[in-house]
Amino acid sequence: MNNDNSKKLVAYITSSYPSNNFSIDLILNLKEVGVDTVELGIPFSDPVADGPVIEKANLLALNNGFKLNDLFEVSKAVGPQIDTMWMGYMNPFFAYGVENMLKKADEFGINGTIIPDLPFEMTKTYKSLFDKYNKSNITFVAPTDSEQRIQELVTQSEKFIYMVAYAGITGSGQEEDLSSIVSNIRKYTQTPIYLGFGVDEKTCKEKSKNVDGVIVGSAFVKKLIDDSLSNDEKIKQITSLAKEIKEKINE
Repeated sequence: MNNDNSKKLVAYITSSYPSNNFSIDLILNLKEVGVDTVELGIPFSDPVADGPVIEKANLLALNNGFKLNDLFEVSKAVGPQIDTMWMGYMNPFFAYGVENMLKKADEFGINGTIIPDLPFEMTKTYKSLFDKYNKSNITFVAPTDSEQRIQELVTQSEKFIYMVAYAGITGSGQEEDLSSIVSNIRKYTQTPIYLGFGVDEKTCKEKSKNVDGVIVGSAFVKKLIDDSLSNDEKIKQITSLAKEIKEKINE
């Protein structure tokens, strides 16, 4: 299913929970079942765009002693193996230094960032740095954006556009009619559109209509934080789910 016309699957995983080695094993297994891109989540104490499942995973990782060096260790192992993006909030980037983070990303073969709380206007401030290290910063488009705003957002978009399935947090279930948003995006760019928020094995086929791929987070992370599963069972169940979603969106 990896031909150029296939719809893509992006898998979000909270880095380093329950351990760095677990994250590495899981990601390499996800690659084997057809995941195209990994969103490696940087644990943060206040993940404002995420729902309760991913928030819990963030806190568990932090309570486990997560440090940025853990992210770097995982990234070093997986970056050369599968297309990997860092998904995190601006605070850790700012604290470590945006350029320092991009240098590290370059060192480990990470291809870019997804920063939900970095306003579009501020991304312009950092564009020269992203260009310097040849990294993409992913553009978000929401159902509440006007056509004029969409034109402004997507004209210089790179890699893919993260289309938010509804105004709200990840893992919630509210529906929006997105067809007019998709057609507005396509008027101004040929950048692929991936839909995120609320995508799982039940909704993926419907949600993948008219877009180029889907982003799945909470459905995987639910299993990641399930204490009743052994680490081997977690990997088995998450990869099985990823395989099912990849097949369904390409039926």
